[in-house]
Amino acid sequence: MSETAEPLIVVGVDGSNHSKEALRWAVAQAKAIGGRVHAVMSWDWNTNPFAVGPTSQEDLVGVEEAARLKLADTVAEAVGTSPGVPVFRRVEKGAPAKVLVEASREAELTVVGTRGYGGFRGALLGSVSQQVVQYARSTVVVVRDENED
Repeated sequence: MSETAEPLIVVGVDGSNHSKEALRWAVAQAKAIGGRVHAVMSWDWNTNPFAVGPTSQEDLVGVEEAARLKLADTVAEAVGTSPGVPVFRRVEKGAPAKVLVEASREAELTVVGTRGYGGFRGALLGSVSQQVVQYARSTVVVVRDENED
């Protein structure tokens, strides 16, 4: 990392309350260290060979565009339109954990929520968070949803 570049914080966002809390934490940390945030959302088709997949290139574009819209809405809801630090939105094709681990290669810090939509309520960590903690190339912070019991 260049000494003149602002420190990069990568945060995984899937629209869940956990990811919104992670994004809020990442923005506050970026303010504290003079950094910037990349809010990263992934999308992918189901890898089950018996599942229905895309029938055309337009289907793929539609899914990616839906992810872009969801990310924009989630960022706006979590930190507003002027959060006080640069927040870039990144939508990438691939499995969430793989996308975040790859993104962590360029980051000083990677932030995830304890779990996303697919997690079991009593689980300490969701599968994506667990994989990011294990394989990320940067320091990882796991943020709990303060509103959860």
